Amino acid sequence: MNDTTELARKDETAVGRRQDDPSQRRVTITPPVDIFEDSQGITLWADLPGVTRDRLEVNVHDGNLYIEAEAVVPTPAGLRLQHAEIRQPHFARAFALGADFDTSKIDANLKDGVLKLSIPRRDEARPRRIEVRTT
Repeated sequence: MNDTTELARKDETAVGRRQDDPSQRRVTITPPVDIFEDSQGITLWADLPGVTRDRLEVNVHDGNLYIEAEAVVPTPAGLRLQHAEIRQPHFARAFALGADFDTSKIDANLKDGVLKLSIPRRDEARPRRIEVRTT
């Protein structure tokens, strides 16, 4: 990633928020991400342990990318929960996408609690080689 690309602006308000009902004990966690950039676009890897596809939302709106998910931590049969600091963690993260990226072609894949997003550059924003002729 270089200094001219605007991709990530962390949503600091998402960290540590609790829902209005304290009995829910739901905490919003900012998931860690790794972001790789090349001439074709950006690949974003987000760690979302315990998250299944049906509890994951990835949206793009007004040039922003939003990731929201809820993990389910099952209690094994025959065991009784004695203590839980976070029962159903809620993950949230937001990023500002620059105009260079084609949000209509984002590819998302979730495997083993890791979300991979491939965000391609618009064709007109990709570097291209200009052939120089001699006359």
